[in-house]
Amino acid sequence: MAGGNVSGAPALCPTNVHGKRIMIAGARKKDRIVSMPESRVGLKMRHTRLLKGLTLKRLAELAECSESLLSRIENGSANPSIKTMHRVAMALDMPVSGLFQDGGVEDSSVVLRQGERPTVQAGQGKGHRLEALIPSRRGNLLSGYINDIEPGSGSEGVIKHEGEEFGYVLDGEIELIVDKKKYQLRPGDSFYFRSERPHSYTNNRKKVARILWLNTPPTF
Repeated sequence: MAGGNVSGAPALCPTNVHGKRIMIAGARKKDRIVSMPESRVGLKMRHTRLLKGLTLKRLAELAECSESLLSRIENGSANPSIKTMHRVAMALDMPVSGLFQDGGVEDSSVVLRQGERPTVQAGQGKGHRLEALIPSRRGNLLSGYINDIEPGSGSEGVIKHEGEEFGYVLDGEIELIVDKKKYQLRPGDSFYFRSERPHSYTNNRKKVARILWLNTPPTF
């Protein structure tokens, strides 16, 4: 997948944010560096918007976002937050994964190799990075990510949508809020809740948090 195009998106680069190469958790052998393909959502968002015959103003109304913000995202001068990506995806009638995954992976594909999974940067600054574990395909009942959340970053507001979600903390800590109740989650902790319940999360520590996160249906 590295070096290929994603449905009109720019070529995927085998680098982490800011051009840095990263070491993947779970494969931290000495001196083993793995490249991750990344994609910007702007071109895919614009391509899908135009296919659906939506003006930027109309998409902003549907997604309850500012037109100027969506314009900056499409032009590549801003990264959307998780909350904004979710609103835009809902307005475009697609899962969040559809904004940065090809969706053209053959149905026979079973394995997504380490270093070849699609990733996307969310939020301003370092924000956090989503690494897709499950290919985005029409009819999927499940979506899954590794969510690397930088200190101070998170959902940037309350989210709620249909479905269920499950998470497992691989490294670091996050504060999860569900129905206004706060939970401090540490490595080895897991969580589950109906996604219709208002929820948000923040990395309130000084270390990057790494979360295995699953959703069904794949609204993300």
